[in-house]
Amino acid sequence: MTKKEILSKQFGYTSFRAGQEEAIDAILAGKDVLAVMPTGAGKSLCYQIPALLLPGITVVISPLISLMKDQVNALQEAGCPAAFLNSSLNTDEYHKTINEIEHNKIKLLYIAPERLEKSEITTLATAGNIPLVVVDEAHCISQWGHDFRTSYLNIAKFISRIKKRPVCAAFTATATLKVRNDIQKLLALQNPYLINTGFDRPNLCLELQKPNDKKSALLACLAGRKEQSGLVYCSTRKTVEEVCSLLCSHGFLASRYHAGLDDEDRKKNQDDFLYDRKTVMVATNAFGMGIDKSNVSFVIHYNMPKNIESYYQEAGRAGRDGEPADCILLYSGQDVQINKFLITHGGDDEQANPALVALNLELLKQMTFYATSRGCLRKQLLAYFGEQAPAYCGNCSNCLTGIEVSDLSLEGRKIVSCVYRLKQRNRSFGKTMIIDILRGGKNEKITNLGLDSLSTWGIMTDTSAHKIRAILDCMIDEGILKTEGIEYPVITIGNAGPLLREERRLLIKLPREQEKAKQSLYSQLSETKKASSLSGIDETLFEKLKKLRKELAAKEAMPAFIIFGDASLRDMCRKRPVSLDEFSAVSGVGAVKLEKYGKVFTELIRDYCNTEKSKKSISQSF
Repeated sequence: MTKKEILSKQFGYTSFRAGQEEAIDAILAGKDVLAVMPTGAGKSLCYQIPALLLPGITVVISPLISLMKDQVNALQEAGCPAAFLNSSLNTDEYHKTINEIEHNKIKLLYIAPERLEKSEITTLATAGNIPLVVVDEAHCISQWGHDFRTSYLNIAKFISRIKKRPVCAAFTATATLKVRNDIQKLLALQNPYLINTGFDRPNLCLELQKPNDKKSALLACLAGRKEQSGLVYCSTRKTVEEVCSLLCSHGFLASRYHAGLDDEDRKKNQDDFLYDRKTVMVATNAFGMGIDKSNVSFVIHYNMPKNIESYYQEAGRAGRDGEPADCILLYSGQDVQINKFLITHGGDDEQANPALVALNLELLKQMTFYATSRGCLRKQLLAYFGEQAPAYCGNCSNCLTGIEVSDLSLEGRKIVSCVYRLKQRNRSFGKTMIIDILRGGKNEKITNLGLDSLSTWGIMTDTSAHKIRAILDCMIDEGILKTEGIEYPVITIGNAGPLLREERRLLIKLPREQEKAKQSLYSQLSETKKASSLSGIDETLFEKLKKLRKELAAKEAMPAFIIFGDASLRDMCRKRPVSLDEFSAVSGVGAVKLEKYGKVFTELIRDYCNTEKSKKSISQSF
């Protein structure tokens, strides 16, 4: 078969996506490949199709058991001979897989980098016919990346043991130029064919919020989403537990995932999410890499991650099926302090490497710039990865909410003066207390401490607390003020001299006041885009197809998205195939899935169409 015949017959697609055909052609021509392709761009097909065309067995090095399992299940569903070797197999299953490898019954073998030193893998390398080695999540090989794993450093040694050097193909979704250079060097790629299809994910709506109350903001974000699948990322285990409890108490089917849970609980919770028994997963960054769940419609960061690579990798788990999805970051200044603490008091390896600490602090600074940006979020995100973008994307909260530049130098001087007056009394407080003082608050703490006698008490009564907080954040970002402390950060004076001497102005971009009282343009557009993605879709039929898919998945003990993704179900709704021939034209329906599922799905669609026709006929007769 040819590459296009495999694409159609095995995987059910009629055309390649950007970068796929070039990667396949390069591999088949015997060239090493380094491909940077965003999540959802179809990286897997770039090596799966060559693996089915090349003689021998292709070894795919993948970091997570869950990823291997999903990939192998999906390949087997498409009729491709694939297997994995990892600790989830019992002794009999492991030896059975080894036997199938020895008898040339496997075309794709997924293994973790930690197993490369095992004797049976070494034997396979020295004796077997391995034309292609694939390195998935290749950024893990670089200590300058966001998810460095020392086990990845064994890959080049493994490749050197193979009797005849194979083609090596490395794939990643997020990697800066420095990390890409590391991948090429540490894998010893030989004059690789470089593919970079860009980092932009046009279907992702990027939103930035700076709420006073994160719990209320989170519940507001999730309003109306109880039937949708999504992720909520938190920075600590404690926060994961609190947020998960909050969501469960408000009726959400939420589960949790962090390193503090035992293996059995983590596996159960992960499966609950993958199998759609729970709709929301609340997790630390321990969850997610390689999770191939296609119907995640939102990712919310309850806390800001330590760097942009981590943020984009995690946010990118939304919208893998190409449908519109939301990526929302709830930012607060305390996130920065927590991340600084985690970086400077992290693992032994990090503390032993001052250069790595300095780099991670710089990466945190870049992430903070993004989280406090008042320009186009997509432009800033892509610029970090060295990619040019227009100043207006039309698909992020900053572009759609509407902003204006205001000279708030006078307000800034009032705030500095308040912090200075407190310092004179050997007092320092956090943002909320300073805002209360400036707005003339009379709470018990202010009166007991005599803070209502300050000359700066009540000098900003005509300014909203929301606006003062935004000015405070900007002044901290620009170093005019500083924060000290981790758990209870307080505001102190920074480089405030130029502002006080009127040698500089404080120019701040803020949302236009008239925008705040109504639903944001961003939310409106997000809903409009979601509606357009469902154009031509009969929701009743769509739900019936989802129910059938869920029943079949339960019988076969696999996630529903492996049988068919939501995009395939929507295509069925549009095309309404009532015969096997028509069903074969549905996106994602290959020969094996046609034979396995064609009859039950076409029967459901045929019955539904006949029922609708009868209803229409009856209504017309009256």
